[in-house]
Amino acid sequence: MLHHVSLEIDPADGERLGELLGLIGFEPLPAPEVLGDAVRWYEREGTQVHLILTEAATAPVLGHAAFVAPDFEATLAALADAGFEVHEARELWGERRAFVLAPSGHRMELMEAPPS
Repeated sequence: MLHHVSLEIDPADGERLGELLGLIGFEPLPAPEVLGDAVRWYEREGTQVHLILTEAATAPVLGHAAFVAPDFEATLAALADAGFEVHEARELWGERRAFVLAPSGHRMELMEAPPS
């Protein structure tokens, strides 16, 4: 079971990436005080995304996190309405997929359903 994924992001992108995570069903989660203001944590159904706010943020070119969208069609529409760049990808295992360009150069995959 995956507990969390950490993404380095520019501090200026923290709110916007938090908005994106909210649109795919994640809720803000208090991070331990010892970590200070340099992190933002989000959680959905026991899986967490930890945003590390750093001026030296890097994003992988091909690597990405993939999330099952609670309601695929509505999620894609909500992301597009919020101004996020969304691109549908070819189906794999008979289910729809898409990629969203997230702040700080990250790509996130959205899946209609996980492989069975």
